[in-house]
Amino acid sequence: MVFLIQNTQNRDGAAIQTKLDELIQASAAQNVYICIEHLTDEELDELRLKCETRARAEIARARATRAVQEKAAQAADRVVGAN
Repeated sequence: MVFLIQNTQNRDGAAIQTKLDELIQASAAQNVYICIEHLTDEELDELRLKCETRARAEIARARATRAVQEKAAQAADRVVGAN
C-alpha cells in the first residue's frame, strides 16, 4: 500500500513539475528555472538565495516608489490648496 501511495505521489509530482515547466516556457519568466529539481542541494540553495535577494530588492524599490509618489501627491495638494 505504501508503495502504491508513493508511486502515485511521484507521478503527481512529475505531472505538476511538467505543467510548471510549460508555464515557465510560455511566460516571460526565466527559463533557467526549468528542471531545477535535478540540481544539487547547494545549487538549489544558491538559486533560492538569488531569488530571495531579487525579491527583497523589488520590494524595497516598490516601497521607495510609493513613498516618492505619496510625497509628490502631498506637495501637489499643498500647491493646489495654496491657490
